[in-house]
Amino acid sequence: MTVLTPLDDLWLTEAVRLREEHAGALEDTEANRRARAEGGDLLTRIKRRARWLAERDGMLVALRHYKQGARLSLIILAIFAVISGTGLAFAGLGDGQTPVNVFWALGSLLGLNLILLVSWALSLALAGESTASLGRLWLWLSEKLARDAQAAQLAPALILLLQRKRLNRWALGTLIHGVWLLALLSALAMLLILLATRRYGFVWETTILGSDTFVALTHALGTIPSLLGFGVPSDTVIRASGDSVSIIEDARQAWAAWLVGVLMVYGIVPRLLLALVCFWRWRIGRAGLTLDLSLPGYVHLRERLMPSSERLGVNDEAPEHLHQVQHTPPSLQSEGALLVAIELDDQRTWPPKLPKTVADAGILDSRESRKKLLDQLTRFPPARLAIACDPRRSPDRGSLALIAELARCAGATRVWLLPAPVGQALEAERLGDWHAALQQMDVTWADSAPLTWLETGHD
Repeated sequence: MTVLTPLDDLWLTEAVRLREEHAGALEDTEANRRARAEGGDLLTRIKRRARWLAERDGMLVALRHYKQGARLSLIILAIFAVISGTGLAFAGLGDGQTPVNVFWALGSLLGLNLILLVSWALSLALAGESTASLGRLWLWLSEKLARDAQAAQLAPALILLLQRKRLNRWALGTLIHGVWLLALLSALAMLLILLATRRYGFVWETTILGSDTFVALTHALGTIPSLLGFGVPSDTVIRASGDSVSIIEDARQAWAAWLVGVLMVYGIVPRLLLALVCFWRWRIGRAGLTLDLSLPGYVHLRERLMPSSERLGVNDEAPEHLHQVQHTPPSLQSEGALLVAIELDDQRTWPPKLPKTVADAGILDSRESRKKLLDQLTRFPPARLAIACDPRRSPDRGSLALIAELARCAGATRVWLLPAPVGQALEAERLGDWHAALQQMDVTWADSAPLTWLETGHD
């Protein structure tokens, strides 16, 4: 069984709500009955109902595919970040054949990062949300890589769920700052490699500004890095670098240390701190995340999952395909054998003589009798269940749905297609319809009484 996190549970529940909102109510009779049988408050029952429907209709598998796509898209973004960071370092320093303009290099390393960082901060402060294109790209990639039609409602469901607590800003913030942090770290690594393996000369150039401006700017940017141990060029070195390329080894090393320190302090450290803050806010907010039970999609479930009076019945249109029967798992400790009949007329003597180990559940001919038996089987599932049907009747949707519900509550199930009463004969075409329907449902049937199987478990 797939293990879901609390967030996965809420996510699936919201996705089921959106699916029902757009495509109409799902056939949920058995899901509601199982949720009621397991008990709990309304939120717990709603989540159990959604989990059962998601597992039945393939949305649970789609969730796994979506999460795999999300992880793969993160890997793609990480690779892109590493390549981009490496490119920033090459763009800043060049090939070593020409002098490096220190402020152009600094702009190449930090310019785009600072512009996008300010943009993110402004969108967060003014609009209250972060709508960064990198976050939208990740969501789009995740959905495309999932390659599952059932995943169509998963991305909108996750966004709506997180928006209620404004957690999307912190989740996407963690992603954005994490990707930029990786890009800047790769830029730093490549910068150190280039500085260690090539000889660079550093200059600054200007037409309208004086040397005092560059001296002041260099010292201002180097103040915080100098507190962390990074060197800052002296006034003499800075002024000399404006006249010609530095050929003194100490001057080269001073500019290299200044460049590395500024990249660390104004690029890497802010992204690291913001990533940690966003992740911390995400963890705190995720713990308090819950569903909005005032939404119409949840309000109408209250009477069905915590009813003052419970009702049975089929209200939805027939599905295109019958759902496959999923037998009771061993964890429910099913035991015993049971025989039940569906809508038999007075021409038959019922029940037949049964072995002592086989119980008779009577004839299901009313909604009340069906409800009572289904509730009983949900709590105490039998190991073997035989369902007697009259093949003179057509295998209508109601009968097949009831067979499927009964079969899901038993360890093993057989349908007993009763012989025709004396003086009558079964129609071959209608009998064929029964066989086809039961085969599609993956239910075993027999034309003779399965009493030996009920008693012993074999024929």
